[in-house]
Amino acid sequence: MAQKTYAGVKVDVNDEGYFTNPSQWTKEIALEIAKEENLSLTGQHFAIIEFLRSRYLGGEALSIRSINHSGVTDVKTFYQLFPGAPLKKATKIAGIPKPVSCI
Repeated sequence: MAQKTYAGVKVDVNDEGYFTNPSQWTKEIALEIAKEENLSLTGQHFAIIEFLRSRYLGGEALSIRSINHSGVTDVKTFYQLFPGAPLKKATKIAGIPKPVSCI
């Protein structure tokens, strides 16, 4: 298992850089990961991140469809906030493993 340092804290990550221990996540760490992804986080980003974390920690599978039905945002906005591969980027920043629905 690899480790990476964010905001002065060593965290456990897999070979793709996704957290293997979500309890190590903090908002400060999220800000640093977002910088690596060339994103500047806003309140809207954090609303989505918190939604993803709560769903993952509650044992639910994550998908683009679940984001669309979340009431937090719609798919179009989700893609605008996390361009490219939105679910992959958002879960990485949220400190949770990459969803199985992501290739």
